[in-house]
Amino acid sequence: MRKYSPLVLLALVALPLQAEEKLAPRLAVVISVDQMRADYLVKFRPYFVAGGFKRLLEGGADYQNCHYLHAVTKTAPGHATILSGVHANVHGIVANEWLDRTTFIQGNAVEDVDSPLVGLPPRVDRYPNAMFAAKAGRSPRNFLGTTVGDRLKARYGATAKVFGVADKDRSAILMAGPKADGAYWTEEGRFVTSTYYRRALPAWLEEFNTARGAAQHFGQVWDRLLDKSVYDAVQGPDDAPGEQAEDGLPITFPKKVDGGRPAISGAYYNAFDHAPWNNDLVAVMGERLIEVEHLGEDATPDLLCIGFSQTDKAGHAYGPDSHEVMDSYVRLDRTLAEFFDYLDRKVGLKHCVIVLTADHGVAPLPEKIRAEKGATAAGRLVGRVLDEPANAALNAAFGPLPENIAWWFLHDNSGYHLNPLALHDKQLSASLVAAKLREALLAHPMIAAAYTREQLTAPGPLDEFGEASRLSYFPARSTDVVYIPKPYFIERTLGTTHGTPHDYDTHVPQVWFGAGVKPGVHSERVAVEDIAPTLAGLLGVDLPPEAKGRRLF
Repeated sequence: MRKYSPLVLLALVALPLQAEEKLAPRLAVVISVDQMRADYLVKFRPYFVAGGFKRLLEGGADYQNCHYLHAVTKTAPGHATILSGVHANVHGIVANEWLDRTTFIQGNAVEDVDSPLVGLPPRVDRYPNAMFAAKAGRSPRNFLGTTVGDRLKARYGATAKVFGVADKDRSAILMAGPKADGAYWTEEGRFVTSTYYRRALPAWLEEFNTARGAAQHFGQVWDRLLDKSVYDAVQGPDDAPGEQAEDGLPITFPKKVDGGRPAISGAYYNAFDHAPWNNDLVAVMGERLIEVEHLGEDATPDLLCIGFSQTDKAGHAYGPDSHEVMDSYVRLDRTLAEFFDYLDRKVGLKHCVIVLTADHGVAPLPEKIRAEKGATAAGRLVGRVLDEPANAALNAAFGPLPENIAWWFLHDNSGYHLNPLALHDKQLSASLVAAKLREALLAHPMIAAAYTREQLTAPGPLDEFGEASRLSYFPARSTDVVYIPKPYFIERTLGTTHGTPHDYDTHVPQVWFGAGVKPGVHSERVAVEDIAPTLAGLLGVDLPPEAKGRRLF
């Protein structure tokens, strides 16, 4: 047997430790692409360049069967789950907006009247959603969980930096977490924040907004990056039934992005949110933030959360099988290639870990499914199609309400709040009325499942949809009855949407790349809740409390 001196043995033992230390990331970059279905990485892959999505897929760990476990697959709950590893039953973000159960006034998931916006430009006009979008401040105070970023700050303090950058406020705020150093998002084509983070925009961001804001794109034309025949072959016709024209943009290419008006207006900024230049703005802002905040420059790990939301706007309006969605991802691929090249130059990709995922998927246009599978295979739950038969069922069971009480319930997301005044007047228990309302919903041909508050808060097991609904249920904020539409039945008059536990809404990418990641393709079913514990392990910080996911590697 060959003998080694004690010094040689010590050196040999140290080798694996040194190799492991070299893999420790200096910068973690978590990228959420709003409304990105996992199948897009397969469908559009032939048209990606080498340095974008392909760089991650070919050099990283691709978990191809990743799903959300919760039922309400919407933007805010998704972003709240990505880096906390918990669902709305813990973090409390039950939807993008919800009715307060005491006032029945609707509020935003990241609304906070005590944290006014900082850097909001003067309103150029009054347009739909303007008042709602900025009627109050923004912060993570409604979020009741703990993120990987929070754990990073707890371990390293100010030496670890945590930031969120996105088009949407909820994307930047909820991924970065309550302890973040900053969160920046766009209002009217420029980046803003709130007093929760700082009292004034930094000078560099004021300069950035002036030089790179959305106003520079007014009147530009969005057309396909590739030849039209490519989109026809992959996606079908450009003009598909069910698509929606929004904010002065036509159904088909090319699209002049001006809001349908001769000068810059609020409608223009809404139109800009549909155009791929929105993603470019977010990516360049991410680069600028890395530079000015010196992210990834030392051994203490930093975290940057980036949310791209233009894909959600395009997907809602035109559907996942549209030319617009394909072009958005082909262009985002090029944008990411440039961003990754910047990361390599500035930090070094060997010092970074990158995670790609999404906040939810999306349903196909019902008109497409009906054309393929028949008239009863899909549809639109719009107007009072659920409310009227449900109200009639309660009137039949308990008698009509008196004239001074106008309603049995209020519709809130995919559920109903019961009216306390109606219950008091009729001397009925909430559980009895909720059970009758559930019965009426289940009788509807477009409804797959429904559950009452009593069912969702009881300890006994439920079916698959019921358990998913439990994960989305926070009693102080959720409704008295929740329901799940059948597959391909959506709550939107045109375009499409998401928000159900069906596969097309839950199946999203999960791709890891960089320091500490072994490349490979994985087919086993994993969950988005696995991201937080896996990233916490790579960064060497404690698991967020109450996280139920597992470390994937």
